[in-house]
Amino acid sequence: MKNLKNSTTPRIFIAATRQNDGKTTASLGLLAAFRKANLRVGYIKPIGQRFVEVHQMKVDEDTVLMDRIYGLNCPLNEMSPIAVGRDFTRSYLQHARRNSLAERVQRAFDRVAWEKDLVVCEGSGHAGVGSVVDLSNAQVAKLVGAKVVIITRGGIGKPIDEIALNQALFEKEQVEIIGVILNKVIPEKVDEIREPASKGLSRRGLKLLGVVPHANLLSYPTMDLIREELDAEAINGTQHIHRTVEKVVVGAMSAHHAGRYLSRGAMLIVPGDRDDLIEALLDDSRRDLCSTLAGIVLTDGIRPAEQLFCRMDQLSCPVVLAEDDCYRVTTKVRDVIVKTRPDDSAKISLIRDLINTHVDVSQILQAIT
Repeated sequence: MKNLKNSTTPRIFIAATRQNDGKTTASLGLLAAFRKANLRVGYIKPIGQRFVEVHQMKVDEDTVLMDRIYGLNCPLNEMSPIAVGRDFTRSYLQHARRNSLAERVQRAFDRVAWEKDLVVCEGSGHAGVGSVVDLSNAQVAKLVGAKVVIITRGGIGKPIDEIALNQALFEKEQVEIIGVILNKVIPEKVDEIREPASKGLSRRGLKLLGVVPHANLLSYPTMDLIREELDAEAINGTQHIHRTVEKVVVGAMSAHHAGRYLSRGAMLIVPGDRDDLIEALLDDSRRDLCSTLAGIVLTDGIRPAEQLFCRMDQLSCPVVLAEDDCYRVTTKVRDVIVKTRPDDSAKISLIRDLINTHVDVSQILQAIT
């Protein structure tokens, strides 16, 4: 196996103790902070598990996000060299080709690092993810010669226990851990947690780089994400499709009682043949309410009665039509994984502020440059 051609450009590997701990949030915020320091920054997600089709290429969705936001001036397939699809693991186990995959990652890193002052590498889940194809996060960090920052969810005991497991894998690969960022901490407990967490990490030879408070906005899906997850048809209100969903209401009540459950940021899930509820929302007296709703999901693939359907444009909130029934729609919405998307401008701005305010970016730069 060949070695990296570029061994000098500073690089950082963003790892986590679990999936959805906030690697992408940290990566997005750190990219902004590094650029603010007038650094030319590259980005790579060597192993991607959630991908989208772009120009007939499978590209990790986080890579698309970073490129859309920052315009990274690098081919998408180089920033996302390996996309793990449904049959990827089975194929690899039948025809193991570790050197080929490793060299692909190294070539991609060299391309991403071209004329850059620093490269952010984003991992996939905990340190052991990818072991089945001989490219765990710990192995990839070693492969690209990166030092590691571990992201974990806020707290003291459980996060440090989980960090210890991840630390063992990184140390086995002789990868240096710069420190830890506690993410999604209950805002009222940020100050309470900081000192004991710092002491607990110090006992393991690790530094606390930041304590980032939980922000409700980042955990709310948008109507556009809901539409995509449900494979639903947009009926109207596409100009409002990026509204955030703060509350879910299932239309199992009478039209008379619906108003007490519907409030700003609520999304109503209702069968398409509940003409009484839909007509109530179209009533002039409820126009102010509709203007504050996140949106409406019509279920069962049923379009409202023709005279109501033609009036949907009067609703000042997005309406989408899903084929699934109410139960399946509600279950899918409950299980949706909320990811920041390129058009989520409010979330992106918030992430930049959170990382800039609560993470010691200068300490990270000092450790890798």
